[in-house]
Amino acid sequence: MSKKLHSDLTPPLNGIRVLVGRARHQAGALAAELRKHGAEVIEIPFIEIRKPKSFKPLDAALKNLDTYDWLILTSVNGVEAMWDRMKRKRLMDAPFDHLRIAAIGPATKKAIEQRGARVDIVPKEYVAESVVKSLKNKVQGKRVLVVRAKVARDVIPHELRKAGAEVDVVEAYETVVPRSSRARLRATLKNPGKRPHVVTFTSSSTVRNFLELLGPAQKSHHRLLAGIQMASIGPITSATLRELGLPVDISAKEFTIPGLVEAIVESCYDASTS
Repeated sequence: MSKKLHSDLTPPLNGIRVLVGRARHQAGALAAELRKHGAEVIEIPFIEIRKPKSFKPLDAALKNLDTYDWLILTSVNGVEAMWDRMKRKRLMDAPFDHLRIAAIGPATKKAIEQRGARVDIVPKEYVAESVVKSLKNKVQGKRVLVVRAKVARDVIPHELRKAGAEVDVVEAYETVVPRSSRARLRATLKNPGKRPHVVTFTSSSTVRNFLELLGPAQKSHHRLLAGIQMASIGPITSATLRELGLPVDISAKEFTIPGLVEAIVESCYDASTS
């Protein structure tokens, strides 16, 4: 972030209302960063994390970790769900020494390392395509385990299979729309005193769920969202916003929570000085 942004005694997001739609237990980090810069944060979850309908595939994979060469984890939620399941099934002494681990980004890497495992690869860009790029020359003839959400893009397993890997994909959790957020979201958007200036999106699921919470009438969406900036954490989230008819007004250069906050600060600072 440029020194210019910190030169003013007034926080750069002073007077700016930002809507954070992350899952309730994960909203804290983004909300805290935004408040540090003076934002008024509105927390309404667009997403809820639940257990999968069956743990059988995950349990079977965890009991046979010694048969895999690579483990790929694509989110902090996946890390938390996997280690929680290992603890419940008393598999905490599972053989990790031989296993090479790829994490999709720094937050996922940190969550893995906090649990005592070593991360071998974090791609330069924190998206599935970059994971594939980092691994495709290393997986021929290898067994790969991908632990992820129930609904997720198939880029990683599809491309690694093309590269000659044997890939197993198991669900560790699923994401659902929190119905309790619907009335609160619509009321907030209709209230001039509470209406956000910026809405943050940290995954494609948050985009889809946001629109589902708004309801089916697309014409009313434009009225409800007029003048509100949409802030995206990365290119896949941005593509989903555009695909579903929403603009990408702010996009993070680094696809992380700090990168998203930095992009919002820069955008709002530029707007206030133009």
